Amino acid sequence: MLLEIQQVEKVIHELGPLVRSEVLAYSRTHSLKLPIYKLSFGSEDPQAPVVGLVGGVHGLERIGSQVCVSLLHSFSELLLWDEVIKESLKHLRVFFIPVVNPIGILKKTRSNPRGVDLMRNAPIEGEHPPRFLGGHRYSSKIPWYRGVEGAPMEVESRALVEAVQKEIFQSPLAITVDFHSGFGIQDQIWFPYAKTTKAYPEIGLAHAFKSLFDRTFPHHFYKIEPQALNYTTHGDVWDYLYDKYREQYALNGSAKGVYLPLCLEMGSWMWVKKNPLQLFNLQGHYNPIKSHRMKRTLRRHNTFFEFTLRAALSPQSWAYLSEEQRVKHETLATELWYA
Repeated sequence: MLLEIQQVEKVIHELGPLVRSEVLAYSRTHSLKLPIYKLSFGSEDPQAPVVGLVGGVHGLERIGSQVCVSLLHSFSELLLWDEVIKESLKHLRVFFIPVVNPIGILKKTRSNPRGVDLMRNAPIEGEHPPRFLGGHRYSSKIPWYRGVEGAPMEVESRALVEAVQKEIFQSPLAITVDFHSGFGIQDQIWFPYAKTTKAYPEIGLAHAFKSLFDRTFPHHFYKIEPQALNYTTHGDVWDYLYDKYREQYALNGSAKGVYLPLCLEMGSWMWVKKNPLQLFNLQGHYNPIKSHRMKRTLRRHNTFFEFTLRAALSPQSWAYLSEEQRVKHETLATELWYA
């Protein structure tokens, strides 16, 4: 059994009725069958604000799943004694999907057991992404394979999409954070779109969120920017969910909802820079190998998680902008990211 799954099951056992857990689906091969868990906490009101954490989409990037499990562990411990957390959860829902691609992690492959890159698998087309990196349909033997055109999404990506839809689609405010690694020498927080270099519809909202984080923690170490400034892709699951969320609110004719899907991309090149021998280990391209770097990474993102919870509970400080504020943040965002 995968260690991360054992850790998730330990949390479920220890918390009992304090956690709502379910198996979303099973990832399978001929000889393996591993569960994909979702754990939910707090308000069951479908219109409560929501924060969701996701890890392990790419099997090679095991550190993403490990960070998600570490945050789950800390959160579950706080739930046992912290009255502030208990009170907050009366008004907030938090969910974790820590291991989306368990067999990929076990087999040390980026893709799922069928050779499909789960973050290139959604039915959404990008605008001129890189030929292979951006997703392709040539062969499952080549990384970044999207799957067969017109086929249903893979079991793992479908489970992720349906679970997130269930949690956020009736909520007027939602934030999700998907943990990855493997790009650059600095930890980065990316927001949509992955499919196009054009600014996404709520660029002012993303800038307001960034500005609030910058003011609250002026010495943080993240680079916050649109993902497409680095590269574009086909089939991004978060682009797909974001568009579906906006479509639903438009069709219902209800008050506008706010959904901010974030990708936290840990800069694995800094680990390689400090320990070049990692290059001779495929896992070393994407994960810290030295134990002290592993511990530092597992505690590194607690502050951002705490900020995200507080931001979801205080949307008036960044999400619900006046027209004047919206125009101001859109102008500043354009100057910062699209000048």
